[in-house]
Amino acid sequence: MAAAWWEELVVTAAAADGTGGSSTTVVSICVFTAVLCLCLVAGHLLEENKWVNESITALIIGCIIGAIIFLLTKGKHSHILRFDEQLFFIYVLPPIIFNAGFQVKKKQFFHNFMTIMSFGVFGVFISGAIVSAGCYWLFPKVGFGELDAVDYLALGAIFSSTDTVCTLQVINQDETPRLYSLVFGEGVVNDATAVVLFNVIKNLDVSKLKGGVVLKLISDFLYLFATSTIIGISIGLATAYVLKALYFGRHSTDREVALMALMAYLSYMLAELLELSGILTVFFCGIVMSHYAWHNVTESSRITTKHIFSTLSFIAETFIFLYVGMDALDIDKWKTSKESFKTSIGIFGIVILLILLGRAAFVFPISILSNTMSGSSERTPITFKHQVVIWWAGLMRGAVSIALAYNQFTFSGVTSDPVHATIITSTIVVVFFTTLVFGFLTRPLISAMLPRHSRALSRGHSTGSNSPKDDFTLPFLSADEGTSGSGIVLEQAKRSLSMMLERPVHTVHIYWRKFDDRFMRPIFGGPQSY
Repeated sequence: MAAAWWEELVVTAAAADGTGGSSTTVVSICVFTAVLCLCLVAGHLLEENKWVNESITALIIGCIIGAIIFLLTKGKHSHILRFDEQLFFIYVLPPIIFNAGFQVKKKQFFHNFMTIMSFGVFGVFISGAIVSAGCYWLFPKVGFGELDAVDYLALGAIFSSTDTVCTLQVINQDETPRLYSLVFGEGVVNDATAVVLFNVIKNLDVSKLKGGVVLKLISDFLYLFATSTIIGISIGLATAYVLKALYFGRHSTDREVALMALMAYLSYMLAELLELSGILTVFFCGIVMSHYAWHNVTESSRITTKHIFSTLSFIAETFIFLYVGMDALDIDKWKTSKESFKTSIGIFGIVILLILLGRAAFVFPISILSNTMSGSSERTPITFKHQVVIWWAGLMRGAVSIALAYNQFTFSGVTSDPVHATIITSTIVVVFFTTLVFGFLTRPLISAMLPRHSRALSRGHSTGSNSPKDDFTLPFLSADEGTSGSGIVLEQAKRSLSMMLERPVHTVHIYWRKFDDRFMRPIFGGPQSY
Protein backbone atom coordinates (compact mmCIF):
# COMPACT_ATOMS: atom_id res chain seq x y z
CA MET A 1 0.00 0.00 0.00
CA ALA A 2 2.77 2.41 0.95
CA ALA A 3 4.75 1.45 -2.14
CA ALA A 4 1.75 2.22 -4.35
CA TRP A 5 1.40 5.66 -2.73
CA TRP A 6 5.05 6.45 -3.30
CA GLU A 7 4.73 5.33 -6.91
CA GLU A 8 1.72 7.61 -7.36
CA LEU A 9 3.75 10.50 -5.96
CA VAL A 10 6.48 9.79 -8.50
CA VAL A 11 3.90 9.87 -11.29
CA THR A 12 2.66 13.15 -9.86
CA ALA A 13 6.09 14.69 -10.26
CA ALA A 14 6.12 13.60 -13.87
CA ALA A 15 2.79 15.32 -14.36
CA ALA A 16 4.44 18.58 -13.40
CA ASP A 17 6.13 18.51 -16.81
CA GLY A 18 2.80 18.11 -18.54
CA THR A 19 3.33 14.42 -19.38
CA GLY A 20 0.49 13.19 -17.21
CA GLY A 21 -3.27 13.33 -17.63
CA SER A 22 -6.10 14.76 -15.60
CA SER A 23 -5.87 12.02 -12.95
CA THR A 24 -2.25 12.87 -12.16
CA THR A 25 -3.20 16.55 -12.04
CA VAL A 26 -5.79 15.74 -9.39
CA VAL A 27 -3.21 13.76 -7.44
CA SER A 28 -0.67 16.58 -7.65
CA ILE A 29 -3.20 19.13 -6.36
CA CYS A 30 -4.20 16.74 -3.59
CA VAL A 31 -0.59 16.25 -2.50
CA PHE A 32 0.18 19.95 -2.69
CA THR A 33 -2.88 20.76 -0.58
CA ALA A 34 -1.79 18.20 2.01
CA VAL A 35 1.65 19.83 2.12
CA LEU A 36 0.02 23.24 2.59
CA CYS A 37 -1.85 21.82 5.59
CA LEU A 38 1.44 20.49 6.92
CA CYS A 39 2.91 24.00 6.63
CA LEU A 40 0.01 25.43 8.64
CA VAL A 41 0.47 22.86 11.41
CA ALA A 42 4.23 23.35 11.51
CA GLY A 43 3.82 27.13 11.54
CA HIS A 44 1.44 26.86 14.49
CA LEU A 45 3.85 24.68 16.45
CA LEU A 46 6.71 27.09 15.76
CA GLU A 47 4.70 30.24 16.45
CA GLU A 48 6.71 31.19 19.54
CA ASN A 49 10.07 30.39 17.99
CA LYS A 50 12.40 33.38 17.96
CA TRP A 51 14.17 32.48 14.73
CA VAL A 52 11.53 30.94 12.45
CA ASN A 53 8.45 32.50 10.88
CA GLU A 54 5.74 31.18 8.53
CA SER A 55 7.71 32.04 5.39
CA ILE A 56 10.84 30.23 6.49
CA THR A 57 8.79 27.22 7.66
CA ALA A 58 7.08 26.93 4.25
CA LEU A 59 10.40 27.40 2.46
CA ILE A 60 12.12 24.63 4.44
CA ILE A 61 9.18 22.22 4.08
CA GLY A 62 9.10 22.94 0.34
CA CYS A 63 12.79 22.16 0.10
CA ILE A 64 12.31 18.90 2.02
CA ILE A 65 9.38 17.83 -0.17
CA GLY A 66 11.36 18.77 -3.26
CA ALA A 67 14.28 16.63 -2.06
CA ILE A 68 11.96 13.68 -1.45
CA ILE A 69 10.46 13.93 -4.94
CA PHE A 70 13.95 14.41 -6.37
CA LEU A 71 15.11 11.15 -4.76
CA LEU A 72 11.96 9.23 -5.72
CA THR A 73 12.23 10.26 -9.37
CA LYS A 74 15.96 9.47 -9.34
CA GLY A 75 16.97 13.04 -10.03
CA LYS A 76 14.44 13.81 -12.76
CA HIS A 77 12.00 16.14 -10.96
CA SER A 78 11.50 18.08 -7.74
CA HIS A 79 8.03 19.59 -8.25
CA ILE A 80 4.47 18.67 -7.44
CA LEU A 81 3.26 21.52 -9.65
CA ARG A 82 5.16 23.53 -12.27
CA PHE A 83 5.52 27.26 -11.71
CA ASP A 84 3.68 29.53 -14.14
CA GLU A 85 4.34 33.24 -13.76
CA GLN A 86 0.98 34.06 -15.33
CA LEU A 87 -0.75 31.86 -12.77
CA PHE A 88 1.17 33.65 -10.06
CA PHE A 89 0.27 37.14 -11.23
CA ILE A 90 -3.39 36.33 -11.99
CA TYR A 91 -4.41 34.14 -9.03
CA VAL A 92 -1.82 34.14 -6.23
CA LEU A 93 -0.61 37.74 -5.97
CA PRO A 94 -3.96 39.69 -6.05
CA PRO A 95 -5.32 38.45 -2.67
CA ILE A 96 -2.00 39.25 -0.96
CA ILE A 97 -1.81 42.82 -2.24
CA PHE A 98 -5.52 43.54 -1.81
CA ASN A 99 -5.46 42.35 1.79
CA ALA A 100 -2.40 44.53 2.42
CA GLY A 101 -4.40 47.58 1.30
CA PHE A 102 -7.60 46.47 3.01
CA GLN A 103 -5.96 45.85 6.40
CA VAL A 104 -3.56 48.81 6.36
CA LYS A 105 -3.73 51.25 9.25
CA LYS A 106 -4.44 54.27 7.11
CA LYS A 107 -3.54 56.88 9.72
CA GLN A 108 0.01 55.57 10.04
CA PHE A 109 0.33 54.88 6.31
CA PHE A 110 -0.70 58.36 5.17
CA HIS A 111 1.09 60.10 8.03
CA ASN A 112 4.31 58.60 6.63
CA PHE A 113 3.11 58.81 3.02
CA MET A 114 5.92 60.98 1.60
CA THR A 115 8.63 58.88 3.26
CA ILE A 116 6.97 55.64 2.11
CA MET A 117 6.66 56.88 -1.47
CA SER A 118 10.28 58.03 -1.42
CA PHE A 119 11.42 54.61 -0.22
CA GLY A 120 9.12 52.71 -2.56
CA VAL A 121 9.53 54.72 -5.77
CA PHE A 122 12.86 56.53 -5.67
CA GLY A 123 14.36 53.57 -3.83
CA VAL A 124 13.52 51.18 -6.66
CA PHE A 125 15.07 53.50 -9.24
CA ILE A 126 18.24 54.00 -7.17
CA SER A 127 18.58 50.33 -6.29
CA GLY A 128 17.71 49.24 -9.84
CA ALA A 129 20.34 51.55 -11.32
CA ILE A 130 23.02 50.23 -8.96
CA VAL A 131 22.10 46.57 -9.60
CA SER A 132 21.95 47.04 -13.39
CA ALA A 133 25.22 48.97 -13.60
CA GLY A 134 26.93 46.63 -11.15
CA CYS A 135 25.87 43.51 -13.04
CA TYR A 136 26.97 45.05 -16.35
CA TRP A 137 30.37 45.90 -14.90
CA LEU A 138 31.06 42.89 -12.66
CA PHE A 139 29.51 39.89 -14.45
CA PRO A 140 32.22 39.82 -17.17
CA LYS A 141 34.88 39.79 -14.47
CA VAL A 142 33.66 36.35 -13.30
CA GLY A 143 33.30 35.03 -16.85
CA PHE A 144 29.61 35.76 -17.37
CA GLY A 145 28.61 38.58 -19.70
CA GLU A 146 26.32 37.40 -22.47
CA LEU A 147 23.26 39.52 -21.66
CA ASP A 148 21.90 42.45 -23.68
CA ALA A 149 21.05 45.92 -22.36
CA VAL A 150 17.38 45.15 -21.70
CA ASP A 151 18.36 42.05 -19.69
CA TYR A 152 20.67 44.10 -17.47
CA LEU A 153 17.97 46.71 -16.92
CA ALA A 154 15.48 43.93 -16.15
CA LEU A 155 17.86 42.51 -13.54
CA GLY A 156 17.78 45.89 -11.79
CA ALA A 157 13.98 45.70 -11.49
CA ILE A 158 14.00 42.01 -10.56
CA PHE A 159 16.42 42.35 -7.65
CA SER A 160 15.02 45.68 -6.44
CA SER A 161 11.72 44.05 -5.47
CA THR A 162 11.66 43.38 -1.73
CA ASP A 163 9.66 40.59 -0.14
CA THR A 164 6.64 42.24 1.50
CA VAL A 165 5.35 38.95 2.90
CA CYS A 166 8.37 37.79 4.85
CA THR A 167 9.27 41.29 6.03
CA LEU A 168 5.86 41.93 7.59
CA GLN A 169 5.87 38.58 9.37
CA VAL A 170 8.96 39.48 11.39
CA ILE A 171 7.90 42.97 12.51
CA ASN A 172 5.14 43.38 15.09
CA GLN A 173 2.64 46.08 14.12
CA ASP A 174 1.57 46.75 17.71
CA GLU A 175 5.08 46.94 19.17
CA THR A 176 6.60 49.20 16.50
CA PRO A 177 3.72 50.83 14.59
CA ARG A 178 5.70 53.50 12.75
CA LEU A 179 8.47 51.11 11.80
CA TYR A 180 5.89 48.58 10.62
CA SER A 181 4.12 51.30 8.63
CA LEU A 182 7.32 52.33 6.86
CA VAL A 183 8.39 48.78 6.02
CA PHE A 184 4.87 47.70 5.06
CA GLY A 185 4.19 50.75 2.92
CA GLU A 186 7.56 50.60 1.24
CA GLY A 187 7.13 46.89 0.56
CA VAL A 188 3.83 47.27 -1.28
CA VAL A 189 4.83 50.42 -3.19
CA ASN A 190 8.19 48.81 -3.92
CA ASP A 191 6.59 45.71 -5.45
CA ALA A 192 4.21 47.81 -7.52
CA THR A 193 7.00 50.10 -8.69
CA ALA A 194 9.29 47.19 -9.53
CA VAL A 195 6.58 45.48 -11.61
CA VAL A 196 5.67 48.71 -13.40
CA LEU A 197 9.34 49.45 -14.07
CA PHE A 198 9.88 45.88 -15.28
CA ASN A 199 6.96 46.13 -17.72
CA VAL A 200 8.29 49.44 -19.05
CA ILE A 201 11.77 47.97 -19.49
CA LYS A 202 10.44 44.89 -21.26
CA ASN A 203 8.71 47.05 -23.86
CA LEU A 204 11.76 49.22 -24.48
CA ASP A 205 13.52 49.25 -27.83
CA VAL A 206 16.93 50.44 -26.72
CA SER A 207 18.34 50.57 -30.26
CA LYS A 208 15.83 53.25 -31.28
CA LEU A 209 15.74 55.32 -28.11
CA LYS A 210 19.47 55.84 -27.52
CA GLY A 211 19.81 58.95 -25.33
CA GLY A 212 16.10 59.12 -24.60
CA VAL A 213 15.95 55.83 -22.68
CA VAL A 214 15.81 57.46 -19.25
CA LEU A 215 13.15 59.98 -20.24
CA LYS A 216 11.09 57.24 -21.89
CA LEU A 217 11.37 55.10 -18.77
CA ILE A 218 10.26 57.92 -16.48
CA SER A 219 7.36 59.06 -18.67
CA ASP A 220 6.00 55.53 -19.17
CA PHE A 221 6.41 54.81 -15.48
CA LEU A 222 4.53 57.94 -14.40
CA TYR A 223 1.72 57.14 -16.85
CA LEU A 224 1.34 53.56 -15.58
CA PHE A 225 1.59 54.63 -11.95
CA ALA A 226 -1.02 57.38 -12.22
CA THR A 227 -3.53 55.50 -14.36
CA SER A 228 -3.29 52.34 -12.24
CA THR A 229 -3.93 54.33 -9.07
CA ILE A 230 -6.90 56.16 -10.60
CA ILE A 231 -8.53 52.88 -11.72
CA GLY A 232 -8.11 51.33 -8.26
CA ILE A 233 -9.61 54.35 -6.51
CA SER A 234 -12.47 54.59 -9.03
CA ILE A 235 -13.52 50.95 -8.66
CA GLY A 236 -13.27 51.20 -4.87
CA LEU A 237 -15.51 54.28 -4.86
CA ALA A 238 -17.98 52.64 -7.27
CA THR A 239 -18.23 49.60 -4.99
CA ALA A 240 -18.81 51.81 -1.94
CA TYR A 241 -21.53 53.80 -3.71
CA VAL A 242 -23.37 50.67 -4.90
CA LEU A 243 -23.28 49.12 -1.43
CA LYS A 244 -24.51 52.35 0.18
CA ALA A 245 -27.21 53.11 -2.38
CA LEU A 246 -28.66 49.59 -2.76
CA TYR A 247 -28.06 48.28 0.79
CA PHE A 248 -27.47 44.62 -0.10
CA GLY A 249 -27.50 43.61 3.55
CA ARG A 250 -31.26 43.85 3.90
CA HIS A 251 -31.63 40.71 1.76
CA SER A 252 -28.30 38.88 1.81
CA THR A 253 -24.97 39.49 3.49
CA ASP A 254 -23.42 36.96 1.10
CA ARG A 255 -23.98 39.36 -1.80
CA GLU A 256 -22.16 42.13 0.06
CA VAL A 257 -19.09 40.01 0.62
CA ALA A 258 -19.19 38.58 -2.92
CA LEU A 259 -19.49 42.04 -4.48
CA MET A 260 -16.50 43.39 -2.57
CA ALA A 261 -14.35 40.38 -3.46
CA LEU A 262 -15.33 40.35 -7.14
CA MET A 263 -14.94 44.10 -7.60
CA ALA A 264 -11.48 43.93 -6.03
CA TYR A 265 -10.48 41.16 -8.41
CA LEU A 266 -12.07 43.06 -11.31
CA SER A 267 -9.87 46.06 -10.55
CA TYR A 268 -6.77 43.89 -10.80
CA MET A 269 -7.81 42.15 -14.00
CA LEU A 270 -8.96 45.40 -15.63
CA ALA A 271 -5.55 46.94 -14.98
CA GLU A 272 -3.83 43.88 -16.43
CA LEU A 273 -6.15 44.00 -19.45
CA LEU A 274 -5.16 47.62 -20.06
CA GLU A 275 -1.48 46.66 -19.55
CA LEU A 276 -1.22 48.72 -16.37
CA SER A 277 -0.07 47.73 -12.86
CA GLY A 278 -2.60 45.37 -11.30
CA ILE A 279 -0.65 45.42 -8.02
CA LEU A 280 -0.97 49.17 -7.62
CA THR A 281 -4.62 49.14 -8.72
CA VAL A 282 -5.79 46.43 -6.32
CA PHE A 283 -3.79 47.94 -3.45
CA PHE A 284 -5.48 51.33 -3.69
CA CYS A 285 -8.80 49.61 -4.34
CA GLY A 286 -8.31 47.82 -1.01
CA ILE A 287 -7.55 51.08 0.80
CA VAL A 288 -10.64 52.81 -0.63
CA MET A 289 -12.89 49.82 0.12
CA SER A 290 -11.75 49.68 3.74
CA HIS A 291 -12.25 53.45 4.07
CA TYR A 292 -15.72 53.64 2.52
CA ALA A 293 -17.29 50.35 1.37
CA TRP A 294 -16.54 48.43 4.57
CA HIS A 295 -18.72 50.85 6.54
CA ASN A 296 -21.68 50.28 4.20
CA VAL A 297 -22.13 46.57 4.95
CA THR A 298 -23.65 44.79 7.92
CA GLU A 299 -21.63 44.02 11.04
CA SER A 300 -21.45 40.31 10.20
CA SER A 301 -20.19 41.14 6.69
CA ARG A 302 -17.48 43.37 8.17
CA ILE A 303 -16.17 40.52 10.29
CA THR A 304 -16.50 38.05 7.40
CA THR A 305 -14.64 40.19 4.86
CA LYS A 306 -11.70 40.83 7.17
CA HIS A 307 -11.29 37.13 7.91
CA ILE A 308 -11.86 35.94 4.34
CA PHE A 309 -9.39 38.37 2.80
CA SER A 310 -6.79 37.62 5.48
CA THR A 311 -7.22 33.86 5.02
CA LEU A 312 -6.88 34.00 1.23
CA SER A 313 -3.78 36.17 1.59
CA PHE A 314 -2.26 33.79 4.14
CA ILE A 315 -2.84 30.72 1.94
CA ALA A 316 -1.36 32.49 -1.09
CA GLU A 317 1.72 33.53 0.90
CA THR A 318 2.29 29.99 2.14
CA PHE A 319 1.81 28.61 -1.37
CA ILE A 320 4.47 30.93 -2.76
CA PHE A 321 7.21 30.03 -0.29
CA LEU A 322 6.36 26.34 -0.43
CA TYR A 323 6.87 26.36 -4.18
CA VAL A 324 10.08 28.42 -4.01
CA GLY A 325 11.49 25.77 -1.65
CA MET A 326 10.72 22.99 -4.13
CA ASP A 327 11.95 25.03 -7.09
CA ALA A 328 15.41 25.34 -5.53
CA LEU A 329 16.02 21.67 -6.47
CA ASP A 330 14.76 21.87 -10.07
CA ILE A 331 17.39 19.73 -11.76
CA ASP A 332 16.41 20.80 -15.30
CA LYS A 333 17.49 24.39 -14.75
CA TRP A 334 20.73 23.35 -13.09
CA LYS A 335 21.53 20.98 -15.96
CA THR A 336 20.76 23.64 -18.58
CA SER A 337 23.10 26.11 -16.93
CA LYS A 338 26.63 25.50 -18.28
CA GLU A 339 28.48 27.83 -15.93
CA SER A 340 31.13 26.49 -13.58
CA PHE A 341 30.62 26.37 -9.84
CA LYS A 342 33.12 29.22 -9.41
CA THR A 343 31.25 31.43 -11.88
CA SER A 344 27.89 30.61 -10.25
CA ILE A 345 29.24 31.55 -6.83
CA GLY A 346 30.65 34.74 -8.31
CA ILE A 347 27.28 35.71 -9.81
CA PHE A 348 25.52 34.97 -6.53
CA GLY A 349 28.06 37.01 -4.53
CA ILE A 350 27.81 39.96 -6.92
CA VAL A 351 24.01 40.04 -6.73
CA ILE A 352 23.98 39.85 -2.92
CA LEU A 353 26.61 42.61 -2.69
CA LEU A 354 24.65 44.85 -5.08
CA ILE A 355 21.41 44.25 -3.14
CA LEU A 356 23.13 45.31 0.09
CA LEU A 357 24.69 48.40 -1.50
CA GLY A 358 21.61 49.30 -3.53
CA ARG A 359 19.38 49.28 -0.47
CA ALA A 360 21.84 51.21 1.69
CA ALA A 361 22.20 53.81 -1.08
CA PHE A 362 18.64 55.03 -0.59
CA VAL A 363 17.44 53.97 2.88
CA PHE A 364 19.91 56.04 4.87
CA PRO A 365 19.97 59.19 2.65
CA ILE A 366 16.16 59.29 2.30
CA SER A 367 15.74 58.76 6.05
CA ILE A 368 18.11 61.64 6.79
CA LEU A 369 16.36 63.81 4.21
CA SER A 370 12.96 62.94 5.71
CA ASN A 371 14.15 63.88 9.20
CA THR A 372 15.67 67.12 7.93
CA MET A 373 12.56 68.20 6.02
CA SER A 374 10.24 67.39 8.90
CA GLY A 375 12.46 69.25 11.36
CA SER A 376 11.60 69.57 15.02
CA SER A 377 7.87 69.41 14.29
CA GLU A 378 8.02 65.74 13.34
CA ARG A 379 6.64 63.60 16.16
CA THR A 380 9.02 60.68 15.77
CA PRO A 381 12.17 60.98 13.65
CA ILE A 382 13.54 57.93 11.89
CA THR A 383 16.37 57.08 14.27
CA PHE A 384 19.56 55.39 13.11
CA LYS A 385 18.43 52.13 14.70
CA HIS A 386 15.16 52.34 12.79
CA GLN A 387 17.11 52.99 9.60
CA VAL A 388 19.22 49.88 10.18
CA VAL A 389 16.10 47.77 10.76
CA ILE A 390 14.42 49.17 7.62
CA TRP A 391 17.57 48.49 5.59
CA TRP A 392 17.90 44.95 6.91
CA ALA A 393 14.22 43.98 6.76
CA GLY A 394 14.04 44.93 3.07
CA LEU A 395 16.99 42.80 2.03
CA MET A 396 14.82 39.72 1.52
CA ARG A 397 13.74 38.82 -1.99
CA GLY A 398 10.67 36.71 -2.73
CA ALA A 399 8.09 35.51 -5.20
CA VAL A 400 7.85 38.75 -7.19
CA SER A 401 11.56 38.51 -8.03
CA ILE A 402 11.11 34.88 -9.08
CA ALA A 403 8.03 35.66 -11.18
CA LEU A 404 9.73 38.57 -12.94
CA ALA A 405 12.84 36.46 -13.62
CA TYR A 406 10.68 33.68 -15.08
CA ASN A 407 8.82 36.23 -17.17
CA GLN A 408 12.02 37.68 -18.65
CA PHE A 409 14.21 34.59 -19.00
CA THR A 410 11.84 31.62 -19.57
CA PHE A 411 8.90 30.62 -21.73
CA SER A 412 6.11 29.04 -19.64
CA GLY A 413 8.65 28.24 -16.92
CA VAL A 414 11.10 26.46 -19.25
CA THR A 415 14.29 27.67 -20.92
CA SER A 416 16.89 25.98 -23.10
CA ASP A 417 19.27 28.94 -23.07
CA PRO A 418 22.20 28.24 -20.69
CA VAL A 419 22.66 31.96 -19.93
CA HIS A 420 19.00 32.43 -19.05
CA ALA A 421 19.01 29.21 -17.00
CA THR A 422 21.95 30.60 -15.01
CA ILE A 423 20.00 33.77 -14.22
CA ILE A 424 16.98 31.71 -13.10
CA THR A 425 19.03 29.46 -10.83
CA SER A 426 20.89 32.47 -9.41
CA THR A 427 17.58 34.20 -8.68
CA ILE A 428 16.28 31.12 -6.88
CA VAL A 429 19.45 30.86 -4.79
CA VAL A 430 19.32 34.59 -3.93
CA VAL A 431 15.67 34.33 -2.86
CA PHE A 432 16.37 31.18 -0.85
CA PHE A 433 19.47 32.64 0.83
CA THR A 434 17.99 36.05 1.68
CA THR A 435 14.74 34.60 3.00
CA LEU A 436 16.48 32.05 5.21
CA VAL A 437 19.52 34.01 6.41
CA PHE A 438 18.08 37.51 6.64
CA GLY A 439 14.71 36.11 7.73
CA PHE A 440 16.36 34.13 10.54
CA LEU A 441 18.26 37.17 11.77
CA THR A 442 15.58 39.88 11.45
CA ARG A 443 13.76 39.14 14.73
CA PRO A 444 16.96 38.96 16.81
CA LEU A 445 18.14 42.15 15.13
CA ILE A 446 14.93 43.97 16.03
CA SER A 447 15.18 42.69 19.61
CA ALA A 448 18.74 43.97 19.84
CA MET A 449 18.15 47.31 18.12
CA LEU A 450 14.76 48.08 19.68
CA PRO A 451 14.48 46.93 23.32
CA ARG A 452 10.97 46.77 24.74
CA HIS A 453 11.16 50.09 26.58
CA SER A 454 12.15 51.95 23.41
CA ARG A 455 9.43 50.14 21.46
CA ALA A 456 6.84 51.35 23.97
CA LEU A 457 8.20 54.88 23.68
CA SER A 458 8.04 54.68 19.90
CA ARG A 459 4.49 53.36 20.06
CA GLY A 460 3.44 56.26 22.26
CA HIS A 461 4.99 58.81 19.95
CA SER A 462 3.50 57.27 16.86
CA THR A 463 -0.06 57.31 17.98
CA GLY A 464 -0.24 60.80 19.35
CA SER A 465 1.51 63.79 20.76
CA ASN A 466 0.73 66.50 23.26
CA SER A 467 2.36 69.17 21.15
CA PRO A 468 0.00 72.07 20.42
CA LYS A 469 1.10 71.87 16.80
CA ASP A 470 -0.69 68.54 16.48
CA ASP A 471 -3.98 70.09 17.55
CA PHE A 472 -4.15 73.08 15.25
CA THR A 473 -7.03 73.35 12.80
CA LEU A 474 -7.08 74.95 9.41
CA PRO A 475 -10.64 76.14 8.81
CA PHE A 476 -12.09 76.77 5.40
CA LEU A 477 -12.64 80.50 5.00
CA SER A 478 -16.30 81.34 4.53
CA ALA A 479 -17.74 84.29 2.64
CA ASP A 480 -18.96 85.83 5.90
CA GLU A 481 -15.49 85.76 7.39
CA GLY A 482 -14.08 87.35 4.28
CA THR A 483 -16.38 90.34 4.44
CA SER A 484 -16.67 90.96 8.17
CA GLY A 485 -13.19 90.44 9.52
CA SER A 486 -10.47 90.82 6.93
CA GLY A 487 -7.80 91.27 9.59
CA ILE A 488 -8.73 88.02 11.33
CA VAL A 489 -8.93 86.23 8.01
CA LEU A 490 -5.48 87.50 7.03
CA GLU A 491 -4.05 86.33 10.35
CA GLN A 492 -5.64 82.91 9.90
CA ALA A 493 -4.25 82.68 6.39
CA LYS A 494 -0.74 83.56 7.60
CA ARG A 495 -0.94 80.98 10.37
CA SER A 496 -2.24 78.34 7.97
CA LEU A 497 0.52 79.10 5.46
CA SER A 498 3.13 78.88 8.21
CA MET A 499 1.84 75.50 9.33
CA MET A 500 1.63 74.33 5.71
CA LEU A 501 5.29 75.15 5.12
CA GLU A 502 6.36 73.61 8.42
CA ARG A 503 4.34 70.40 8.23
CA PRO A 504 2.97 69.96 4.71
CA VAL A 505 1.89 66.32 5.05
CA HIS A 506 0.04 66.93 8.31
CA THR A 507 -1.62 70.04 6.89
CA VAL A 508 -2.78 68.23 3.75
CA HIS A 509 -4.15 65.49 5.99
CA ILE A 510 -6.17 68.05 7.98
CA TYR A 511 -7.64 69.55 4.83
CA TRP A 512 -8.35 66.10 3.41
CA ARG A 513 -10.26 65.06 6.52
CA LYS A 514 -12.43 68.17 6.23
CA PHE A 515 -13.06 67.53 2.54
CA ASP A 516 -13.70 63.84 3.22
CA ASP A 517 -16.27 64.55 5.94
CA ARG A 518 -18.00 67.28 3.99
CA PHE A 519 -18.21 65.77 0.51
CA MET A 520 -16.95 62.17 0.24
CA ARG A 521 -18.44 60.29 3.20
CA PRO A 522 -22.03 61.52 2.67
CA ILE A 523 -21.89 60.01 -0.83
CA PHE A 524 -19.70 56.92 -0.41
CA GLY A 525 -20.24 56.06 3.25
CA GLY A 526 -18.20 55.86 6.41
CA PRO A 527 -18.33 57.49 9.86
CA GLN A 528 -17.73 61.21 10.22
CA SER A 529 -14.39 62.01 11.89
CA TYR A 530 -15.72 65.00 13.82
